[in-house]
Amino acid sequence: MKKVIISGGGTGGHIYPAIAIANSLKAIDPTIQILFVGALGKMEMEKVPKAGYEIIGLPISGIKRELSADNLSFPFKLTRSLLKARSIIKSFQPDIAIGVGGFASGPLLMVASLMGIPTLIQEQNSYAGITNKLLAKRAKAICVAYPNMEAFFPKNKLKLTGNPVRNDIVDSINKRELAYERFGLQPNHKTLLVIGGSLGAKTINESIEAGLKMIIDSGYQVLWQTGKPYAERAKAAVEALKTPYARAFDFIYEMDLAYALADVVVSRAGALSVSELCLVEKPAILVPFPYASEDHQTKNAMSLVEQNAALLVKDKDAKDELVQTTLRLLQDVDKQQELSKNIKKLAKPNAAKEIAETVLSLI
Repeated sequence: MKKVIISGGGTGGHIYPAIAIANSLKAIDPTIQILFVGALGKMEMEKVPKAGYEIIGLPISGIKRELSADNLSFPFKLTRSLLKARSIIKSFQPDIAIGVGGFASGPLLMVASLMGIPTLIQEQNSYAGITNKLLAKRAKAICVAYPNMEAFFPKNKLKLTGNPVRNDIVDSINKRELAYERFGLQPNHKTLLVIGGSLGAKTINESIEAGLKMIIDSGYQVLWQTGKPYAERAKAAVEALKTPYARAFDFIYEMDLAYALADVVVSRAGALSVSELCLVEKPAILVPFPYASEDHQTKNAMSLVEQNAALLVKDKDAKDELVQTTLRLLQDVDKQQELSKNIKKLAKPNAAKEIAETVLSLI
């Protein structure tokens, strides 16, 4: 029986590709055993069991860029995580270890490679992070979502697969009626979907709150994923308008349904969001998170903007420009169709299957 460890997490952008890879492995070989390794206290400890997989947490955390007392404890957390990773590997005895990014992937993949276990990295972004660049030296294969990644990794290890996305999102196109029913929105209104990523997006949320009445008065409706920190404030803003044309949720699990009813999407430019938008062919306005490591979200967004496949509003300009840009796109059907046609060309619907096949070829 084959055994696979998948490590990483921290955000939905790492977790959901990991789950998609696991699901594809199971589809190819139902007998395969899969164990996830995450970081204690991070969202993978909740999301992975919901997807039906076992997960073990490491006591690892990141280094903060500013001076912080937390940074003093990092060497101790790293040492404990390396020891626990070794214990997990000795107990589970995997045939391969997969790293999807996030705090836990570093210690787990480093220990696995030192113990002679083949490793595979899945890099979601157009700009590789420090951890994956270090791990790449010992990895057997590196699956990437963007071309020209030989700037970061050995060319002979690269495989351009795209980012793995859950099957339900690939199949979202024919679910519009079900989506209206699920979210309690109106079938005769064009819908703006706002998604700030799994942890929310303060600038996007504040901009949408300020312009919510204007969007609704212009004849559109809003489905708004806020993230937990902003949820109560957003729900209060919707309630104050006493309107059937807006719904706010801290987190939307049924993203297939959310995409199904969206006419235009406002989103951060995390790698998973960008990949999903390509697959569902939605006209999008991207607001990259400016403090992402190496500003990789801006680089992700520009890979679409340069192909005339999305619009970009900088985070610092969002409060002044986001709502007006959104209304112009909602009103311009020709532009919507142009963006949809171009973003569709960038989609890679078989990414999860290709990565799973690469994993099995390495065992």
